[in-house]
Amino acid sequence: MATFSFTLATLSLSSSSASFTPIRYPCRQQRLISSPRLPPPPLKCSSYGSEREPVPEPEPDSTVVSISGSSDWTYKLTAGIAGIGFLETSYLSYLKLTGSDAFCPVGGGSCSDILDSDYAAVFGVPLPLIGMAAYGFIAALGFQLVTNKFPFGINKSNAQLTLLASTTSIAAASSYFLYILTTAFPGSSCTYCLLSVLFSFALLFITVKDLGLPETYKQLGLQLFISSLVILTLNTSYAYSKPASSRLANIELPYYATEITTSSTPFAQSLARHLHSIGAKMYGAFWCSHCLEQKEMFGREAVKQLDYVECFPEGYRTGTKMIKACMDAKIEGFPTWVINGQVLSGELKLSELAQLSGYSESVEPTS
Repeated sequence: MATFSFTLATLSLSSSSASFTPIRYPCRQQRLISSPRLPPPPLKCSSYGSEREPVPEPEPDSTVVSISGSSDWTYKLTAGIAGIGFLETSYLSYLKLTGSDAFCPVGGGSCSDILDSDYAAVFGVPLPLIGMAAYGFIAALGFQLVTNKFPFGINKSNAQLTLLASTTSIAAASSYFLYILTTAFPGSSCTYCLLSVLFSFALLFITVKDLGLPETYKQLGLQLFISSLVILTLNTSYAYSKPASSRLANIELPYYATEITTSSTPFAQSLARHLHSIGAKMYGAFWCSHCLEQKEMFGREAVKQLDYVECFPEGYRTGTKMIKACMDAKIEGFPTWVINGQVLSGELKLSELAQLSGYSESVEPTS
């Protein structure tokens, strides 16, 4: 046992100094008890920057990828159909602004009667211009949904709702015009109108299919509100204008012979004799301006040698049907040529008629 000496000295507080004998205190030195060594924890220690085991990345959800691809295809189809509608309404807008005649319709009526009626404008704005703006907007919106780039800080959800509202509005307008077409213009047909109805309903169907029925059902109130607003707007517009049906219900055009003012060239006369010799026929209507222009190409002498079929020899009135010969030939517009069994619609240049009929100037047709 070791001992430790500790001396305590004190200062004398009195006048006489005193000394103290040092006192020895025994002190036991504590023994350091070594604890048993514990095994290291089962952790792998690695320095910064050392290689780590790669963490597997989660695989992409195939369902999300397929839905995204389906949406892109849907938006591309939407932009494509709306683009075609934009081109159609652009053509009709050109006809409306220039006063030109549209291609004549399927028997009994004329596209010009419908496109020039009071129903062809909404509060004075030509309907084709409104359609052109609507189709152009939908086409642009479909393209933006494909690229995921939206203006004015809107997100994809808002863009989809805007697309649903736009397609609902044009489908509602098309339904209204389809009702007008069947009630105010009986017996008439407008190919451009029917195409627009087809485009608008196709766009609405594609949009609803992309959103899904549950989401579309949530927006049913919005769709009903938009449809009601569109129909109310059209009704109000036409209430302040004289209905076209009141004028067209009693329309009557007595038959009149058209006068050809141009003279025939030798080529035109020779071609007319050739067309007659092979049994080619031209179907037309006395009130059709395109038919008159086709006759002017031949001239007054050559026209007399053509096999021309007048589809309305008794005149035209609302609901009048074409004669049986024109209906049997399934004439869909004027003028129409039937050459060697081939049906050709619209005006054709003399050179085109010569090529289609196999005419050669070196061979003079028999009279």
